[in-house]
Amino acid sequence: MSYVGIVLISHSPKVVEGIEDIIRQVIKDVPIELAGGTDEDEIGTSIEKIQTAIDKAYSDKGVLLMYDLGSAKMNAEMAVEMSDMENIKIAEAPLLEGSYVAAVESGMGKSLEELVAALEKGF
Repeated sequence: MSYVGIVLISHSPKVVEGIEDIIRQVIKDVPIELAGGTDEDEIGTSIEKIQTAIDKAYSDKGVLLMYDLGSAKMNAEMAVEMSDMENIKIAEAPLLEGSYVAAVESGMGKSLEELVAALEKGF
């Protein structure tokens, strides 16, 4: 079965590592990639890390980007614009809770649009 991939974007590598830890307690098969911190692993975000994570998490069902703060969203938007892939969405939901819900929904085989709808409905 194919799953919507998920990219976790945060200003802190530790934040996305912790969220992935929580999700992996119950969801094992959904592709989840991390884009935490700058290229030097300091506080901030990296367009290059986001692009790499998109490439790794991408599936035929697409990929959903989850972010923590405003500048992370801005870098996610730029990474999407620079990508030649289609079917990429940026979610408007809390990073921890939204990522968990998205992973559960993806694990049930739902589409990218269904994941976005579930997040919009729940938050």
